[in-house]
Parts: sequence; C-alpha cells; structure tokens
Amino acid sequence: MSDNDFKEVDDINEETETSAKSSNEGKDGKESEYEDVCFVCRRPESKAGKMFHLPNHISVCEDCMRKTMETVSQFDYQGMFTPGMDGSYFGNPDMTGMYGMPGFSGNAGSDGDENGDGKKSDGSVGGFPRFSFINLANLQGDGGIPNKQKLKKKKKGEAPVIDIKNIPAPHKIKASLDEYVIGQDYAKKVISVAVYNHYKRVATNTMDNIEIEKSNMLMIGPTGSGKTYLVKTLARLLDVPLAIADATSLTEAGYIGDDIESVISKLLAAADNDVERAEKGIVFIDEIDKIAKKANANSRDVSGESVQQGMLKLLEGADVEVPVGASSKGAMVPLATINTRNILFICGGAFPDLEDIIKERLTKNSLIGFGSTLKNAFDKEDVLSKVKVEDIRKFGMIPEFIGRLPIIFTLQGLTKDMMIRILKEPKNAILKQYQKLLELDEVKLDFSDDALEAIADKAMEQDTGARALRSIIEEFMLDIMYEIPKDDNIGTVTITGDYIKGTGGPVIGLRGSETALLEEKRDENE
Repeated sequence: MSDNDFKEVDDINEETETSAKSSNEGKDGKESEYEDVCFVCRRPESKAGKMFHLPNHISVCEDCMRKTMETVSQFDYQGMFTPGMDGSYFGNPDMTGMYGMPGFSGNAGSDGDENGDGKKSDGSVGGFPRFSFINLANLQGDGGIPNKQKLKKKKKGEAPVIDIKNIPAPHKIKASLDEYVIGQDYAKKVISVAVYNHYKRVATNTMDNIEIEKSNMLMIGPTGSGKTYLVKTLARLLDVPLAIADATSLTEAGYIGDDIESVISKLLAAADNDVERAEKGIVFIDEIDKIAKKANANSRDVSGESVQQGMLKLLEGADVEVPVGASSKGAMVPLATINTRNILFICGGAFPDLEDIIKERLTKNSLIGFGSTLKNAFDKEDVLSKVKVEDIRKFGMIPEFIGRLPIIFTLQGLTKDMMIRILKEPKNAILKQYQKLLELDEVKLDFSDDALEAIADKAMEQDTGARALRSIIEEFMLDIMYEIPKDDNIGTVTITGDYIKGTGGPVIGLRGSETALLEEKRDENE
C-alpha cells in the first residue's frame, strides 16, 4: 500500500471515532441498547471487536475493513480499462467496441476527452469508468439488520438475573400453580421442588465446591392433561424467558426442517436477544415421544434417534452457536454463542401405547398357577404412574437421552369431577371468561350444575382432555353471543343441562334488578 492509502485509512479511523457515538444513538437520540453487527461477516460487536461506522448506519469490523483495503490496494483498476497494443481490452478484441460508450474510453482524445490530454469532461482520468461497486445510499436502515437480529449490550453494574433471596419456596410455587391448574398435585409438587433446586444452583453457581447437576425433567401424561399449561404458568410466575418447541419439526442437520439449535434460538428471541438472560431460561420441548427410535425402519431415521443424539449436548450443557432472529443458520444471519449449562429443559409427551409396555412388564409372570398375575389386573389402576426407565427405553428413547432427564413424573388423566372444577375454579376459568364478555354487555351469565355435568360428560366422550371443554362451550354459546346484542332488554342468561343435551333452551331474564346488581359489582371492581 502507498503512503496515500495509509493516510486514507487513518482518516477513516479518525472519522469513525468521532462518529461512533452518533452512530450508536437511536432515533430518539439515546444510545442504542443493541450491539452493532458487522455488515460483511455478521458477527456482533462482542465477538468481532471495534467497529468502523460508515454512512447509513453501516458497521464493519476491523478484520473485514483490513481485508477490504488489502483487496482494493492489490487490484489494478487502470490496467483493467487500459487497451493493449492491439487496441483490445483484457486481451479480447471483441471487447474493443464497449468503449465506444461515453466515459469508458482509455485513449486520449476519444469520446469524453475534449482537450486530448487524457482528462475527460467529468474530471476522470485514464481508463477509470464512471461507476461504483456499491451504492451505499441504497442501503436503508441499520445496514439491513433489524433489531430482532441484533444482540443486546451488557450493561455494567446490573443486578444478577436470579437472586437466591427472591426465589420462592416450593410450597409457594405449588400454591401459585394451584390457582391456575386443577389436580395433578404430585406433578406440581415434583416440578416445584425441581425448579426451586435448579434456580438455587443457578444463583449460587457452586456450593462448597460441590457441583450440583441440572434438574432436567421428563413429563409424561395423556393429551389434554395440562403439560404445556403447567410449564406456561410456571414461567409466568418466575418471570423467566420461556421457549416452547415442538420436537416433531426437528430433524438431523442438513435435512429439511428445523435444526436442533433452533430450540435455543427461540429462547434467545423470548429473552429479547439478551444472551445472559436466555442462559437462565426454561425450554419446554413438547411431543418428545415423536422422536423415539423407529423400529424396523429401512430408510434413514432423520427425525428420530439422530435428533436424540443431537440434543445430548444441549441437555447436559455446552456452548452452542445459534442464529439470531432466524430458525436456521444462513450466510446473512448473525450468530450468538449461548451456554446451556444453566438452562432448564422440560420435555413432555403423551407416549401413546406406553401403558401396554408397562402392563407387559407388570404381568410378565405366568398367567396360571400360584402367584400368577392376570392380564386385566391393572386395568382400573393408573398404570402410567408405575413407569420406569426401562419402559421408556423400550418405547424407543436411547439410554443416553433418558440419563440426561433425571426427574421423570407422570400426569394423570382428567376425571369428570376434575373437568367440572376446570370449568369454574381457576383464575382464568373458561366460564369466567364468558361471564366477563357478557358483563361488558351488561348481561349476567350463569351455568347450572346440570349444565356443567353435561359439558363434562361430552368432554369425556371426546377423550381429548381439557381441550374439549372450550370447543363444546363455543358451540353452545355461539347463538347466545349472536342474539344477545340484538335485544337491550335481556338482563340474565342461564345455561341449563337441557340446553346442552339438546332437549331445551337457555333461560332468558329481562332487565330489572339485575342491571343494578351489575352496576354495583362494576363499581366495586373499579
């Protein structure tokens, strides 16, 4: 490089230092809370180091800037546009005619050269054309990188994300879960203790130099028993980032589908691209039974055992590079390094036909003679609660995967009484939601006990758990929600069992004392 080239680089450095502060400021004049990302290599400022700030809020790291300057200094632009002895360019006679265009002449006195001194009318010299390789004015925004693909800066002096003094005790966690989740006392007890111990481990990091292992969990229960709802409620109570992923979309790297690292990428997005906060979050992987090892499969199992093997490093704890703001790695997507050592993994699945595997183990004794066990001896019991690691292994989960989920517990299927309690007892119960909707129209909604039992009976017939309750009520409330706004004289609506069974209709009451009661109740709430 010549002395002039070095001087130009020094000028760029001086301009960069003076404009760095203004480039980091957002539209409101305040310093941006996100890290700068190199426009070329897509590395964030925490990994690439100092950034050069170019016009239009484009940032380039020192490595990319140095490589660019070296490339520019070694390229012979004048030789590219200077004709040879035979008048050809690049040794190709066919390209001679292209310099008939204005501004592309390499000879003095040609088109664009008025005085014959090699200088053109626009001031350019020799064979330099009038074009640029990139027009920075066409790049709008922050180098084309939205905030959702930029990491947040680490602020100095911030309080730790998890404070051991603020972690609620297990009985308080369970009491909070009781307000939203009906039944499943054993599952709530297990998950409360596991979460409490996990965040004690995160807050203290070490305890008398004894390293505490992670409390990853495997949750087994029939569909609609509340697995996902339990985890959502838990994350809301603890105020930690939560990512819910579906194992059915995960495939081995290189195949169509989501990479295994996309699970952590969702957690980073839930933490608003804050790496430190994401490293202390919760990941819930639903439908984990769908990645079981396929038996007698002739084709390559890209979504079964290979996914389990790929998840081993995530569950145990490792540094993983994940794409920021995208589900898969790409050339134009910045990457962030996240350590999964303090991330709590909760896996859940229905595990269909697992009960048959458990029954087969329990009834492996002979079917005749003394000490025999009948095949139907466990039909009326909760067989799923008797699950052991060997049953899950026989289902198709590899031993290494099960070993990284030390806490295994089950959720029982919902009974009719539990269905009725789910309808009316939780803080955000389904009936309370509809009562609130009609209360906005100054109409009081009631459900008789017969109606609740009829709804629970229909839900039990569908055998889809608590999910069936909402669909059943939606069906019967459709006409009521449509007709009530037509008549301002309606004051009360009572849903009866005959209406649910299809042998009668709801009881409609006109406005009267009910309006005064509603107004009084609304005043109390205010």
